[in-house]
Amino acid sequence: MVSPEIHKDRIWIDGCFDFAHHGHAGAMLQARQLGNSLYVGVHSDEEILENKGPVVMTLPERILAVEACKWATRAVPSAPYVTSPTVMNQYGCFYVVHGDDITTDANGEDCYRVVKDAGRFLVVKRTPNISTTDLVGRMLLCTKNHHIKTVRSANVEAALANAKVGKQTEGLITPDTLEKFRAYATAEDGKHPRDGVFIWTTASGESDTGMLTTLVEPSPIFMQSHKRMIYVDGGFDLFFAGHIEFLRLVSQCAASLSTATSDNTQTETGIIVGIHSDATVNTFKRLNYPIMSLFERALCVLQCKFVSHVVLQAPYCPTQSFLDALPWNIVAVIHGPTAFGTEGEAGDPYAEVKRTGLYKEIGEHLYKDISTETIVERVTRNRGVYEERQRRKGWKSDIESQLRKQEDAKGS
Repeated sequence: MVSPEIHKDRIWIDGCFDFAHHGHAGAMLQARQLGNSLYVGVHSDEEILENKGPVVMTLPERILAVEACKWATRAVPSAPYVTSPTVMNQYGCFYVVHGDDITTDANGEDCYRVVKDAGRFLVVKRTPNISTTDLVGRMLLCTKNHHIKTVRSANVEAALANAKVGKQTEGLITPDTLEKFRAYATAEDGKHPRDGVFIWTTASGESDTGMLTTLVEPSPIFMQSHKRMIYVDGGFDLFFAGHIEFLRLVSQCAASLSTATSDNTQTETGIIVGIHSDATVNTFKRLNYPIMSLFERALCVLQCKFVSHVVLQAPYCPTQSFLDALPWNIVAVIHGPTAFGTEGEAGDPYAEVKRTGLYKEIGEHLYKDISTETIVERVTRNRGVYEERQRRKGWKSDIESQLRKQEDAKGS
């Protein structure tokens, strides 16, 4: 393989990327903002097992998730666990980007020691309060304290006004969450605004009467070129390969519906994703579902390159009055191969849209048998192994903290 010319604006980032959570997406976003292209090295299952512990997602599943991130230029499978300048050179990357934490290998040594010594290491801010370890912990302990209270119509405007002036509050609409929504709603360059973030609120519970509020304004140019939308909805918990493959197939449908106008400009069809509230997901799935909060799930969906806009707290039943409240021409409502509710029209959330002729289904696909429950089962079935991984993570964290202090001392 002939190595390309090395560019300082061609960025390398690497990791396990086990679960497509917003911490991983946030690292890719910040890395992409530092250059014009982003190459993402993904470690093999075997190297992760040796250096960190067992993966939950397989390498093909993790590659699929990385390739679906709108800020990633290319995924590189089986990248070495200890970052190699030689491999970076093969893809023309000068700098590697990593969060402001330290990652160690099986020997307790800094995985980035070689590139740091070579002056080819850049630091970005690590996303707090989310990691694969956190998510595995929620599964093992069945905790629900990450769930977010549903926002109601009576208080949405006040919450938004407070957030916009920087007043610190708790819940789904805060200064911090709005900042994150804006960042994850950017285009492929990670800099320019593009996508919209909306919230659907009702007076109480599931109601046909509600209101749509804009949290992040979409780009006017994007709105003009994407006047037609396909609507999809769901919980999107743990945002796994089945979700991503479904959205990819829906994007193919959207592409087939795009048309040329009389002035020879292209009218694109986009995808708007409705995401159910924590309370709605928990009503139907019980236990401590969703494993990810609505805020976390929304960021996972927003970073996906197949998605145009998101609606938070979308109703479980997408009625015609709800679809009419959306500021686009909804040309289809699409569902995947996942079963829902109880048998018969009374338990069918799409009964009304089926009567309008908008409803379509995506057939079976490669990842149709993967669900949030099967992923949780992967962890609980091997509970002892993952509990050992959690303990090992604690041991490694102590070493990584010591290395961090040593680096800080050198810099002072």
